[in-house]
Amino acid sequence: MQELEPSVLNKINEWLEGSYDADTRQQIQQLLDEKAFTELTDSFYKDLQFGTGGLRGTMGPGSNRINKYTIGKATQGLANYLKKTYPSEKIKVAIAHDSRNNSDYFARVTAEVFSANGIYVYFFKELRPTPELSFAIRELGCKSGVMVTASHNPKEYNGYKAYGADGGQFVAPEDAKVLEEVFAIQSIDEVKFDRVEENIEMIAEEIDELYLEKIAKLSVSPDAIARQKDLKIVFSPIHGTGITLVPQALERFGFTNVNLVEKQIQPDGNFPTVIYPNPEEKEALTLALEKGVEVDADLIMATDPDADRIGIAVKNNEGEFILLNGNQTGSLLINYLLTAWEEKGLLTGKEYIVKTIVTSYLIDEIAKAKKVECYNTLTGFKYIGELMTRFKDEKVFIGGGEESYGYLIGDLVRDKDAVVSAAFIAEMTAYYKDQGSSLYDTLLNMYLQYGLYKEKLVSVTKKGKSGAEEIKAMMERFRNNPPATLGGSKVTTLKDYELRVSTDIASGTRSDIELPESDVLQFFTEDGSIISARPSGTEPKIKFYCSVKTSLADKAAYEAASAELDAKVDAIMADLGV
Repeated sequence: MQELEPSVLNKINEWLEGSYDADTRQQIQQLLDEKAFTELTDSFYKDLQFGTGGLRGTMGPGSNRINKYTIGKATQGLANYLKKTYPSEKIKVAIAHDSRNNSDYFARVTAEVFSANGIYVYFFKELRPTPELSFAIRELGCKSGVMVTASHNPKEYNGYKAYGADGGQFVAPEDAKVLEEVFAIQSIDEVKFDRVEENIEMIAEEIDELYLEKIAKLSVSPDAIARQKDLKIVFSPIHGTGITLVPQALERFGFTNVNLVEKQIQPDGNFPTVIYPNPEEKEALTLALEKGVEVDADLIMATDPDADRIGIAVKNNEGEFILLNGNQTGSLLINYLLTAWEEKGLLTGKEYIVKTIVTSYLIDEIAKAKKVECYNTLTGFKYIGELMTRFKDEKVFIGGGEESYGYLIGDLVRDKDAVVSAAFIAEMTAYYKDQGSSLYDTLLNMYLQYGLYKEKLVSVTKKGKSGAEEIKAMMERFRNNPPATLGGSKVTTLKDYELRVSTDIASGTRSDIELPESDVLQFFTEDGSIISARPSGTEPKIKFYCSVKTSLADKAAYEAASAELDAKVDAIMADLGV
């Protein structure tokens, strides 16, 4: 026990002596008996905090773990915030959960705490996607909402996404105010866990119908779909919530040949057929790719457990299935949407798109060519949602997205939406097939027109308290001693989003960054490369986003030019010591 820091030991004793259930206390005592000091330190050295994706962590006992008590404390803090913010109004919230182990239980705990605080709860009686929760908040006139999910993290994880009245996740200053209320809770005895039945109303199918009906009305190219309705689509929900709405959305759009990956349609928090339920990973799409070959698919799609992210595979010109990354899919979607809107005469000058600062700048070039405004936000879809809310009465949101496989078309929700994205990716595929083309050919045509952009994400995992300290030290090193060159090209500009200052390296001239404060550094080089360093808000990682570009003379040169850019990325990462 002498190996535990006093602050950690104090927190452990609070849990052993406080009003926690016997099973929780027994698990903690067992870890003490086993002298599992590293695990105990990681479990208790801090309280879980809201990041870009809310509350997220591994499940287990402790203040830095996801369990009944951390969920309860977060909900009590959120309830206190809501009651102070809306003192004379009837407060309503919506709650949904994904397929993860304990998600239904944590959702019930959340509902019970809200109900005990006199807050009316709309509770999805079965698992549903994150975007539907965002939709329900606005549709039902709620002041807040909670989605219990850990998105695409491994099965040991769970989490808690908190939403505001606009259907978007909390941003500053509200996020800090919610956190302040959570931190103000000194004892678990302050959390009201006693369910008040009359304050909870079950919902599901009626919201499904409304949501699907409104999604269907967003379709831009129904004529192309009608001609290509038998487009061969393969879809996998990877044991998650996508099964509840994605096939139905595709059907509403008019697609008649959707092939489900049977072994992955059953919701299961153990994700038995994959190592990691992340549609960014080829391994997670193994069964979908097999099905695609079997049916000779035009398009393969898979969603993550809470159906806010989507990964796709298409055939290249040799007839082989390849996975597109998040930047490629996002660029294709924006290019399609702006092209289709332009053809239909829908562009009036009030339209805009949104992306994050670490998402491909190819999207900026496409928007510029189509004379549509493109906004860049900090990482985290909540910032895209915030911008949508700000402009809701002034401008028309067409679509947006981020490199991490999250996109949104239309303004029905304020978070990334794999349900509407699946429908539009299928529509986009039908549109180009109707013209005798494919998504792969369209991608190459974009590169010919705007330049070949290539992005790579390198994540370095540093677990626990010591890992967090290492990540902090790395950021300080980059901040105080920025590299002079990266990949053989001179660094010309350093953007420090924590200081909110952009510095021209040659002249030393500094200018303000208008975005909110965030621990992100960006290096811009003479040859147009952009490298971003950012500690993750939801995982024990530091992430490096590397974007490089070159011109593409013709399609035949694509593979060689792509390989050159890969080598350039490797050189940049080596220069960063990563």
